[in-house]
Amino acid sequence: MPQDSLAYALKQASTLVAGVLEGGNLTDGYEAMLSANPSWPDATRGAVRDLTWSTLREFGRGDAVLRHYLHKPLPTYLHALLLVALYRLEQRPAQSHTLVDQAVEAAAAEVPALKGVINGVLRNVLRETMKLEGWRDADIEARYACPRWWIERVRYDHPADWEAILQAGNLHPPMSLRVNARRASGEDVSAALEKAGIPARKLENGAILLAHPVPVQRLPGFAEGLVSVQDAGAQWAAQWLGAVDGERVLDACAAPGGKSAHLLERADIDLTALELDPTRAARVRTNLDRLGLAARIKVADCRRLNTWWDGEPFDRILADVPCSASGVVRRHPDIKWLRRNEDIPRFAAQQAEILDALWQTLAPGGTMLYVTCSVFDEENRRQIDAFLARHPDAETHAIDASDSRSLPPTADHDGFYYARLRKLR
Repeated sequence: MPQDSLAYALKQASTLVAGVLEGGNLTDGYEAMLSANPSWPDATRGAVRDLTWSTLREFGRGDAVLRHYLHKPLPTYLHALLLVALYRLEQRPAQSHTLVDQAVEAAAAEVPALKGVINGVLRNVLRETMKLEGWRDADIEARYACPRWWIERVRYDHPADWEAILQAGNLHPPMSLRVNARRASGEDVSAALEKAGIPARKLENGAILLAHPVPVQRLPGFAEGLVSVQDAGAQWAAQWLGAVDGERVLDACAAPGGKSAHLLERADIDLTALELDPTRAARVRTNLDRLGLAARIKVADCRRLNTWWDGEPFDRILADVPCSASGVVRRHPDIKWLRRNEDIPRFAAQQAEILDALWQTLAPGGTMLYVTCSVFDEENRRQIDAFLARHPDAETHAIDASDSRSLPPTADHDGFYYARLRKLR
């Protein structure tokens, strides 16, 4: 099977989707596949990624159709292949007959005895195309491409704009750049992008939003550390923490290092970057090295103070805590398949432990910025309300006249929540 064929891309994408359906992490699976296929041309890499990520963003849409044709479970790979093929059919109906032939070839490569099932289902789909949208509209998970519990949480937490949040979470993610203020100006980077034929515009917080994503190799100044790729919503963190020269600062959950780097680009601070996972901690070091920045990097659980804290309090703490990642689901669409409603209280409990531990290391008068990439209130506003109730020495420090800032996902940025806290004594 040629590597540049649609059948090959379908086969590889279906393998990745099947891994997610069986509980695996998409990023890990994709990186392992790339490592096993170092000779893939860019076109193959791009085709596999697009088919995989887009199929997973379309949570529930394929299953809403397959329920009408499958009367008993298929092997996971074949089920995944049908999901990928249905996505491709919806996007490129003019190529439907070619798609069916290539999907059958992809099935034959793995489960030849059942290739006829794939052929039969897809040809039935082509004959009954007019019914498909009705089946999808009748299924709420297919309509919003999210699990039912997810839809209900967002609707409850955001009654005024829940549909817009769900729809934004299914878009292709934007690509934004952060300028390394120690090495370049926004004007210089914008001019270099224009010269390179990469259309972009500057956002309110200085982030540069590209009109279309491009490989980092095409970005002028990337190799030299002039720019980094970082979502525009994430670029508020360093600004709202507000660290200034000479302060002792902690980034408590630092990997992959984008926010640590931004803090160091903005001020001459004494930064400690904590990360629980050694491999992810190494990525922090790699990113800082590319940008010519330095920090004290430690591998530790931020909740276990005796393993990393020297007893000297911090002036400012960035607590970008582990969360459901429901605000960045378009970048990590496997989350919609893997998360369960009962996971959210577990994240909230972990976040509370982190906040309570880190609060002990903050100096009186110091500032902590709490950050999640979640759209669920249990991890956001309700988390902060509970923290304030537990800690009479804490108060909110307004961000733009608001106690906190919720940034729902839009075409310009991912979804984030920010709350700034001040320690009174």
